[in-house]
Amino acid sequence: MAQPVSLGHGGRLSSTAVTALAPAAWGTTYVATTELLPPAGVGPASRKGGPREKDEMKRVLATAAALVGVAATVLMPSHRATADGPLFPTTIALPAGFQAEGIAIGSLPIAYFGSMADGSLYRANLITGHGDLLTRGPGTQALGLQLDDRGRLFVAGGTGGDFRVIDAWTGATLATYHFATGPQTFVNDIVLTPEGAWVTDSFTPVLYHLPIGPDGALPPPDAVIRIPLTGDIAYLPGAFNANGIVRTPDGTALLIVQSATGHLFRVDPTTGITSQVDLGGESLTDGDGLLLQNTTLFAVQNRRNAIATIILNPAGTTGSVTRRITDPRFDVPATIAAYGDRLYLPNARFDTAPTPATSYSAVAVDRPR
Repeated sequence: MAQPVSLGHGGRLSSTAVTALAPAAWGTTYVATTELLPPAGVGPASRKGGPREKDEMKRVLATAAALVGVAATVLMPSHRATADGPLFPTTIALPAGFQAEGIAIGSLPIAYFGSMADGSLYRANLITGHGDLLTRGPGTQALGLQLDDRGRLFVAGGTGGDFRVIDAWTGATLATYHFATGPQTFVNDIVLTPEGAWVTDSFTPVLYHLPIGPDGALPPPDAVIRIPLTGDIAYLPGAFNANGIVRTPDGTALLIVQSATGHLFRVDPTTGITSQVDLGGESLTDGDGLLLQNTTLFAVQNRRNAIATIILNPAGTTGSVTRRITDPRFDVPATIAAYGDRLYLPNARFDTAPTPATSYSAVAVDRPR
């Protein structure tokens, strides 16, 4: 039997039974054989036909329907190349004028991109490089993105001070939160932990926390917790400060990069107290998006057109920069996500004046081994 693949809303997918066709707009036809498996805890031994079980199955079936049209169809391509390029292209064109910034990739080969221009979200098939607009934005920005295992996309709103939760399959807005207002607001990047979402603000020394319980229920609008950042970090006026954020390798604390100084800080999420990470004299100036894989931290240095590779100790108190990845296609990349053996980065092009006709793209590079 084929191995199940993680599927939004708690379901699983294995390649055995139903044939489906990908949307023509994605540029090629794929044949997929899929079998819907119930989410954990809703198997024959546990299913009692109660409201919760029925609701869960409805959600799984709805997700499966969406996947037939969007994602599940990429499991088994019907041929090895398309008319306009190879599979898994290393450059993905984004809409003109999009002003790409954030990226999120889950367990399926689908990337989500956020727009600095108006907060729109674009969804791209990593196998073909084709995509479509998932949802038009509310007029505020879409910066940091994170995708959870329930098929929900968390979106940081930048200068708008807002924070949205979007259904990654339908584009529907599930919840909106208002973290802050005013000129000293820049809600920037996100990390998800078992306790919920943690979000940086580049202009105000505060860490926003949106608590999410084990059942995944989104909290009410007044549940947002604001934790002042104290300790070693010192915000510089008029500069970009706290930016990318991840957990430490052992999961006991958080790490944030300060763009203006290039310092990396370990943050106690309960107190907001920060301590500078010892990088042996190295700097992460222009540090932007972060990605942690095991004890390896990838830090995008946007205007340096580089990705710093850092090996951390488990607690995240020390680290060593082992190399920097560069590529001639980098044009001020902002954030980073991984799929398979590749790292994907949207080119934000901060040094290029944006117009409705300005081109934007995302590029893929091999992940160091």
